[in-house]
Amino acid sequence: MATVAALPKYNLNDDQEKKLILREYRALLRSLKPKLKPGDKELVRNAFEMAADAHKTMRRKSGEPYILHPLAVARICVEEIGLGVRSTICALLHDTVEDTDITLEDIEREFGSEIARIVDGLTKIANVIDVNASQQAENFKKILLTLTDDPRVILIKLSDRLHNMRTLDSMKREKQLKIASETVYVYAPLSHRMGLYNIKTELEDLAMKYLEPEAYREIARKLAETKRERSRYINEFVKPIKEKLEKSGFEFELYGRPKSIHSIWNKMKKKGVAFEEVYDLFAIRVILNTTPEKEKEACWKVYSFITDEYTPAPERLRDWLSNPKSNGYEALHTTVMGPQGKWVEVQIRTKRMNEIAEKGLAAHWKYKEGATDESRFDKWFQQIREVLNNQDSDSIDFLQDFKTSFLAEEIYVYTPKGDVKMLPVNSTALDFAFSIHSMVGSQCIGAKVNHKLVPISHKLRSGDQVEIITSAKQKPTEDWLNIVVTAKAKSKIKDALKEDKRKVAEDGKYMLQRKMENFGAAFNQHNVDVLTAFYKLSSPLDLYYQVSIKALDLKELKDFHLLGDKLEPPKPLKVLVEPKPDGTISPISKKDTELIIFGESSDKIVYTLANCCKPIPGDDVFGFVTTGKGLTIHRTNCPNATRLLSNYGHRVVKTKWAKNKEISFLTGLKIVGLDDVGVIHKITNLISGEMKINIAAMTIEAKEGLFHGNIRVYVHDKEELEELVDRLKRLPGIETVDRYDTEQ
Repeated sequence: MATVAALPKYNLNDDQEKKLILREYRALLRSLKPKLKPGDKELVRNAFEMAADAHKTMRRKSGEPYILHPLAVARICVEEIGLGVRSTICALLHDTVEDTDITLEDIEREFGSEIARIVDGLTKIANVIDVNASQQAENFKKILLTLTDDPRVILIKLSDRLHNMRTLDSMKREKQLKIASETVYVYAPLSHRMGLYNIKTELEDLAMKYLEPEAYREIARKLAETKRERSRYINEFVKPIKEKLEKSGFEFELYGRPKSIHSIWNKMKKKGVAFEEVYDLFAIRVILNTTPEKEKEACWKVYSFITDEYTPAPERLRDWLSNPKSNGYEALHTTVMGPQGKWVEVQIRTKRMNEIAEKGLAAHWKYKEGATDESRFDKWFQQIREVLNNQDSDSIDFLQDFKTSFLAEEIYVYTPKGDVKMLPVNSTALDFAFSIHSMVGSQCIGAKVNHKLVPISHKLRSGDQVEIITSAKQKPTEDWLNIVVTAKAKSKIKDALKEDKRKVAEDGKYMLQRKMENFGAAFNQHNVDVLTAFYKLSSPLDLYYQVSIKALDLKELKDFHLLGDKLEPPKPLKVLVEPKPDGTISPISKKDTELIIFGESSDKIVYTLANCCKPIPGDDVFGFVTTGKGLTIHRTNCPNATRLLSNYGHRVVKTKWAKNKEISFLTGLKIVGLDDVGVIHKITNLISGEMKINIAAMTIEAKEGLFHGNIRVYVHDKEELEELVDRLKRLPGIETVDRYDTEQ
């Protein structure tokens, strides 16, 4: 029996709570049991007591004692990621330095420098103060700096995020949106990259539950409804395979599992199909128990059994046995045509591979002997280190670059000598050139891919062999930034451009100095800063550069005032512009045409509706404070929403619609159906005649018996739009009716 730690005295003398906390603590010890060495149990107990005491007066939003959160995070680390005693201690203490009186020195004194360093890393990540966007991205940069220092930091952070997502119900709606967006934007891709597929899937599903509640509930309902017939189908599918495996004497596990709600929804969106048409709703997994030296051979043997029984789709074969992903994932995937004409995805892997697929990085250390995988991970870390050391890149750009460079799937390409280079998907020949050496990149004028000449913008595919052609006369240009995706290439190109800019700016500096001295102002830092701010430029370098290329002629200098030799900018004239009542900006004149209520105040606020998603009343929306444009209203499922919510959380304003039937909103519908005589008349008659809705524009194209229509209509709110869509769908010959988000 585990020794029971002494619980601090909670303010609430609640025995039930104490029992609950002890139950969680004992469960944690049970999970840790196989990993405990002499003396470990005392350390864990000390950490638990320290944390419980430090958090004793604190409660979570749900009202439960705070200590249950660190305990839950520690259990995720042990049970779902497979981490050990050190990480458990860090997980128990992960919020203490940030939220309580405990200092890093206390932790170091009690548990040593390694644990103090990890807790410090976790504290740095936790201190996300929403001052501005770059602050958040800055923090992400910190996460990665610590990650390259000790990957356990990120694994504990992911456990922390997973538990927060599992308990997100008790948070306010805007907080839910912000946390869920950040999760999809950063943490899910990061867990995928660390090889934690189960955690990635759960994070995506949980985020979708808050960001797209209707779609989430709908798919969950349909999955539950089809569960029975799915199980029947899986049994029918695996029966002949089971027999073959048993006959050949394989030790194996075989089961089917449904795809995650998020990935089904992604497929529906990408392919534009209904739930019923998503063909691979489930994947079959074959897990073999075999010795390391026989792994490859066994997997391919099982593959041949499956493809003898069912016809495979050749373009859907994924061989990660010969070429594991950089996060160590190994498996063989194929999609075959099963009974009743349904496609089924089959994944074949061994027990060892399965553990790596589920526990990612942590399982790696267990199988460290296979140094090849390890070196791939090290390469990935090495690349991150390089980019992080180049400190002058803007943090927001950095976050974007990081996502495309390091969180994307990778491809493998070969040098002319046959060395393998690992690059993110969508890399171009120019990315490859920079990955060899920055000099090769800067002088790249073209490439030969598989011995054929291609431009520098050519997108590479896995398996390509690439030879770079250079010229000493070549140098990077601004448009190269649109060609490359890797962070290394981007930062090297920016460096080269800065260097060029600096040379051009030298002349501008001299010209500016002459102008200012003629005007009677001193050429000093203060005056240069005043001018930089006046022309809304980001740095003095930009100011000199603009003067040099004659983009600024400084004629406004005569409007400035001189105080001694100091420049004072002219006072701007105030111009009041009334917004036009054209439906995009609310015609705010009478109280009853008020449309949006912000928080509690019903002040008249001028706002615009975002063009990227065209919200209408009834849509789930949030307000976003933009620079220069004031307030913009976006739908929460807008294509840009996750980026805005996760990067600029502090600019999000809570919004809700007030009922108002006086203003109409423009929205668009895409209609596809059979090209039949009179179909257009039926549609227009329903919209204008029966429902009295105004049509703003309409285009219809008929081709090969099908017609595609785009109709833009003015509706009052979401209910009216939904009724219209419903009635259009019921018209004979109409296949699909979809609202479209972006301007078309």
